Amino acid sequence: MKRIAVEEAFVTEEIAQEWKKVLASKFVEPGFRMMGQTILGDDPGARLVHSRLVDIGAGRIAQMDADGIDMAVLSITSPGVQAFDAVTATRLAKDANDQLAAAVLAHPTRFAALAAVAPQYPAGAALELHRASGLGMKGFLINSHTMGEYLDDRKYWPIFEAAQALDLPLYLHPREPSPGMVSPFLDYGLYFAGFGFAVETSLHAMRLIMCGLFDEFPRLKIVLGHMGEGLPFWLQRIDNRYLLQVKIGAVKKMKKLPSEYFLDNFAITTAGVMSGPALRLSLEVLGEDRIMFAADYPYESVEEGVRFLDTVEISEVQRAKIYSGNAERIFKLA
Repeated sequence: MKRIAVEEAFVTEEIAQEWKKVLASKFVEPGFRMMGQTILGDDPGARLVHSRLVDIGAGRIAQMDADGIDMAVLSITSPGVQAFDAVTATRLAKDANDQLAAAVLAHPTRFAALAAVAPQYPAGAALELHRASGLGMKGFLINSHTMGEYLDDRKYWPIFEAAQALDLPLYLHPREPSPGMVSPFLDYGLYFAGFGFAVETSLHAMRLIMCGLFDEFPRLKIVLGHMGEGLPFWLQRIDNRYLLQVKIGAVKKMKKLPSEYFLDNFAITTAGVMSGPALRLSLEVLGEDRIMFAADYPYESVEEGVRFLDTVEISEVQRAKIYSGNAERIFKLA
């Protein structure tokens, strides 16, 4: 069975070096300071992760072969270019996309790519999407908040206008909680992938739903990793409390229920969630056409992810769609 992994991280060496400069400054965001110590450390584990992130050539393909992955959809790792000023971020996003395009050109049957953009300069990000589409990018990735700001702010909507026009899905990827909410997460490692990432990104997704984005751009597609960052579990209650909030005048009534926007405009991936009950709930809530496999390399065990999806109790039709069919359709990989 063909296996396509759709949340496979990379970084350029220059971006990593610029992260180090940000971490050395007094303006670094608290959550990024904590995360940076993990991904840019000098211990053997951090060095191994770094070496795997920058490798988008023979070494990565050899590891894909060992893990049984036929194609990897590469994308910029968190926080990508979103920790920088607009000029630096725009330049580094363009360079990252050039490197991704070269990797795909060299290995077109093994790699596809999602573009990096700099939300700090929305008009420039929209232009970069047009350029990236011409380079063959299959979508784009934004690592949740940018300097504590979320994409529901209308100043960012030129990005969505370009994405809809080009039919490029947005992978809304996690990062550590924003400065306005991070303090209670800093203890016990809660700011990191085990909890804080999902809280941050599901909040961001809900802001996009509640702000009317999908009435403005009804054909826009957004992908959430990590089994939908928990949102499939919450949709009934979100709808229930939304209707109460409308009744008491706390929020404006939208054209559709929040869950309807989620079902119409979102897809999810399995990245990092190897739980049969979670997958089966997601299948029941979203259906078999909106879930894709992701290994989350190099942060998760790809071997475990493959073993999970190979053996979890679902139908073979569902397994084939999750492993490859949905990714081929959503990201136009066929």
